Amino acid sequence: MTTLHAQCDSDTMPFVREFVRDPFGVASVVPSGGALARRVTAPVAASGEPVVVELGPGTGAFTRSIQAALGGRGRHVALEVNTQFTGLLAARFPGVDVVGADARNLVEVLGGLGIKRADVVVSGLPWAAFRPARQTEILGAIAGALRPEGAFTTFAYVHARWSGPARRFRRLLDTRFEEVVVGRTVWANLPPALVYHCRRPR
Repeated sequence: MTTLHAQCDSDTMPFVREFVRDPFGVASVVPSGGALARRVTAPVAASGEPVVVELGPGTGAFTRSIQAALGGRGRHVALEVNTQFTGLLAARFPGVDVVGADARNLVEVLGGLGIKRADVVVSGLPWAAFRPARQTEILGAIAGALRPEGAFTTFAYVHARWSGPARRFRRLLDTRFEEVVVGRTVWANLPPALVYHCRRPR
């Protein structure tokens, strides 16, 4: 009950409203929980000045975890297409560069901010809701934006893992990264999810 309660905080109502308005764009009726956020944001370095990019931050479940890991270091850029979420994120996280942009334009967005490459890209995007062309374009943008030694993490809901779009996305990961590791299921999340840890973009 504690984990469920932690997820049903002030983030929940904005998330529910946007899910009702655009279920395919939001893809979940509740924001991700702390256990999943910690797994997804694990590659954020504990030292140095890393550039961390977040795609589809929503109400900030992963944003909060990234900011805690950075502790005022580096650069944190968040791309979000939902204008309700961008306003909320900008108000909650003044240290984050919140940009209202599509993930397909990631390389151009970073260039506009004076950033050549990212060290880590974290995604909260609803991959299974995307058409094949959009999945391919976004993954291409991510691979193009990462440093050669960079890391990319994203997640999938366990109940949808074997759907056609989810299986296609999993195959696409292998075409864009030399290493793809599937993490253990995060049963504490609602719904349960697993994390893809990807390194060395092709």
